[in-house]
Amino acid sequence: MTDIIDVDTNNRKAEGLKTVGWISYLLHLIVALGAVIPGAQPGAVLLVVALVLDLVKKSDAEGTWQANHFSWRIRTVIWAGVLYVVTAPLWLLFFVPGWIAWGLISLWFLYRIVRGMVAMNSNRAVDA
Repeated sequence: MTDIIDVDTNNRKAEGLKTVGWISYLLHLIVALGAVIPGAQPGAVLLVVALVLDLVKKSDAEGTWQANHFSWRIRTVIWAGVLYVVTAPLWLLFFVPGWIAWGLISLWFLYRIVRGMVAMNSNRAVDA
């Protein structure tokens, strides 16, 4: 009986966190689209807001399928940030390789966000 109550509680908790997840994913999506559409960069502020939101609410998702999404978004932002920083010198030395590297990173970032949104829309964790 306790297992049924725990599952029900976790399902309700996961559903309650869906709004937070959608807000975070939409902020990420705006930034990701801005990164691949020339001249449409909305700024990193939205990304920082989404990252802080995810970091603050991550503990609320423990024990639910939503926990996977919080980790997925946080890892995506951290990896994208590291890759952007590591490839930044390419912009200073050679314009074209920098543009190509950042374009590929931006497409990867967009892919991860869309993949997460699709999984969350289906009420399931993102497959790693």
